[in-house]
Amino acid sequence: MNVLHVSAECYPIAKVGGLADVVGALPKYQQQEGIDANVVMPFYDNNFTETHKFHAVYKAELLLGEKTYAYKVLQLEEEVLEIPVFFIDIPELLFKDFVYSTDDTDRFMAFQIAFMDWLLSLKSKPDIIHCHDHHTGLIPFMAQESFKYESLNDIPVVLTIHNAQYQGWFPYEKANYIPAFNISNIGLLDWDGIINPLAAGIKCAWQVTTVSPSYMEELQQDANGLEALLSHENKKCVGILNGIDTAVWNPKTDDFIVKNYTVKNLQSGKAENKKYLCKEFGLKVSKPLIAFIGRLVYEKGADLLPAVFKTALAKNDCNILILGSGDKNVEAQLIDLKAQFTGNYNAFIGYDEKLSHIIYAGADFLLMPSRVEPCGLNQLYSLRYGTIPIVRSIGGLKDTVIDIEDDGFGLCHSEASEAAIFQTMERAIEFYKEPLNFKKIRKHIMGIDHSWNVSAQQYRDLYNQLNKR
Repeated sequence: MNVLHVSAECYPIAKVGGLADVVGALPKYQQQEGIDANVVMPFYDNNFTETHKFHAVYKAELLLGEKTYAYKVLQLEEEVLEIPVFFIDIPELLFKDFVYSTDDTDRFMAFQIAFMDWLLSLKSKPDIIHCHDHHTGLIPFMAQESFKYESLNDIPVVLTIHNAQYQGWFPYEKANYIPAFNISNIGLLDWDGIINPLAAGIKCAWQVTTVSPSYMEELQQDANGLEALLSHENKKCVGILNGIDTAVWNPKTDDFIVKNYTVKNLQSGKAENKKYLCKEFGLKVSKPLIAFIGRLVYEKGADLLPAVFKTALAKNDCNILILGSGDKNVEAQLIDLKAQFTGNYNAFIGYDEKLSHIIYAGADFLLMPSRVEPCGLNQLYSLRYGTIPIVRSIGGLKDTVIDIEDDGFGLCHSEASEAAIFQTMERAIEFYKEPLNFKKIRKHIMGIDHSWNVSAQQYRDLYNQLNKR
């Protein structure tokens, strides 16, 4: 079975968030299940493309509105990845040093048209087209409705929603970008009076998946306007929990961290990584270290953090370390706290892959107070590294973290509020003072299996069912 994953991101080539981690890992595990899984993504101007060589496997032109763009489909010359990756190179639109920008309608519309045109040229068509998020949400519509792609409409198309908050909206003035289709079916593109690529993908995909079962249920109550649509289409929707790449995220072999460790030497291994972090960021190694890694945005609860941290640091003897970027106002507030709580608090504004690994390895707790969390990978990374998660029970966090008071291994709260976050952090600080239980939980969470193996099997079964149609 041949599967083409179409995505705007793929780790380690281009990463903005968890989408990249999923698309970089799931196909590798699908290969182990006997699936010929490939990735198709844009060709960006970044470190990966600068340091590797590519050759063209296809060249053509595409029409976007009234403008013509030349493009190529590229492939790596050397086998440096564990999966085949194809790159769509549209120099004027995609070859940028960023993944997302203000002209993404044009950029990703062209990307999707180029992908579909390339498919037409292939002698051997894929058995499954697997689209990821709104950047590829018009592929199901074009496969079903555009006259040009009529020969492709018997290929099953799967759409995975990683985050329904972003839907790719654009005005009807750009409807002519889409290759000609029966205008009487234009309603398939519409949601609330505007073209909505994610909504179109949900309507036209053969199967819709989300990245956790709880998130699928929650979307029918809160999907940034798509609640009624997802409720209507729920018979073709299923939640499949994300996994993590246990080869990349492995404290035993991780080249990024200061000292490697397993369950057997967990205490000394984590202690060395914590010691490094405390030295680098001016913190006290004897105190519990609570970390936050992620985008400083509303859906992550980041706007609540400055006030919560101010209260927590004033009332408790603890360390807090931040790695992230996003809302400039939140960034400024988090930076301001550094002067007030020197020795107990620090923040790295930006993103650093190596530092993130060291934080997972060295922190005692990982904080995730999300308002929206489709699956969440950070809590899975933290479990793998023996770092206890402090989470709001929402989406995938609800599916993967059980509170210690319920015979679980994390610290959970149900509300996205300053009071709820603060109280759960205080519970964590008190739990840190129980060394035997603290050590026992750390050992337990390192043994929990959140690899992609189970999820890859579930996707294989789903693909087989679609092909039987």
